Formats: sequence, structure tokens, C-alpha cells
Amino acid sequence: MINIDKKYGLGIHTSSPELGFAISNFAEDIRSQAWNLGRDLSTNLHQKLLEFMPPQTWSDLSLIAVAKGPGSFTGTRMGVVTARTLAQQLDIPLFAISTLAAIAWSYKHKNQIIALQMRAQRGQLFTAIYEVKENSINPVLADSVMTPEEWDKSLENLQTPYELITVEGGLGKSVVNLLELANLEWQQGKQNHWSEALPFYGQHPV
Repeated sequence: MINIDKKYGLGIHTSSPELGFAISNFAEDIRSQAWNLGRDLSTNLHQKLLEFMPPQTWSDLSLIAVAKGPGSFTGTRMGVVTARTLAQQLDIPLFAISTLAAIAWSYKHKNQIIALQMRAQRGQLFTAIYEVKENSINPVLADSVMTPEEWDKSLENLQTPYELITVEGGLGKSVVNLLELANLEWQQGKQNHWSEALPFYGQHPV
């Protein structure tokens, strides 16, 4: 059962050098903030979260959303571990959301196919294709790691018009989208357990 006294969701995005938090009651009250911390993200994550939370408290939270990657290996791991710990201690659902899906959600008003590419290691690309509508998002091609040649072939085989998005910086700011996608799942009655939240690295650092 959803506790109606707890109306807020918390979003945590650590999959890039830009740390992002969002908190919302999915009505009129929403706050978000992003910091470009670079290599200092890991040492500042918990302090920034403590500073960001007020006036809301941990007991106000109904759910947590976290960016599961793809993105920075270390940053993604830290964000998922932090979110899992919070969700376990608070006994609330945790939704692990794709960083690429969160970017695609920015285009929900266009009602179209969004193809996304983001630079990965060793000359490869993180890729995904989503069908985005105003109230739903569905993967046409799940988050993957491909060579540029493989990605080009996938796009050539796509039998529908699409918009190609190159994802570069500023991922932390998409934390609001991350939280909105988690809320969509929550409103459908999903109660994802913290243990189900796993990072998507795509590839391991050398």
C-alpha cells in the first residue's frame, strides 16, 4: 500500500561529473539542483545531499529514483549504492532509470522516436532508441554499447523516422526527468525493491 502521507520522490543522478538532485511531490512542489563537481563528486555526494534535502525530511519520501547509467563507472556505482542504502533503510521503492531514457524524456512533447548516442571508452558509443510519447516511454532498442559502424547499421535498419540526439554534458540537469519517469512507474503500481536496482556500466574501465 502507498502511504499517502508520504508524497515526495527523490532523484539522484551521479552518472556524469555533474551531480544532480531533484525532489518533488509531483504536483506544485519541485526543486532541483546540479553541481559540476568533476572528480570531486565522490567526496561531495553525501554532504550535498544532506544540504539539499531540507525542508523535506527522509520521512517525507515515498520513492527514490537513481540514474543507473550508462555513464561514469565510479559515479554511477556511488549513486546506485547510495540510493540502495537509503531505500533499504527507509523501506521505500527504488527505481533505477536509464540516463539515456531520462534525456529522451526531454522530447516527450514531440511524440516521436528518439535515437541517442553518447561517447563511451575505446572509441565505442553508448546507444539507445526510445519511442517517446507525452505519457509513456518505450525502448525500441535497449541501452547498448556499439562501435560507430554497428550503430550506423542499426539506424539504417530503423523503419521509421527518428531524431538523433548526441548526448554530451549536463547530465545532472536531467535528474528531474529521471524522477518523472520513476513516478510514471510508481503510478502504475510498481513497487521496485532496492535490491533490484543495478547499475548499467556497458563496459568496464581498463
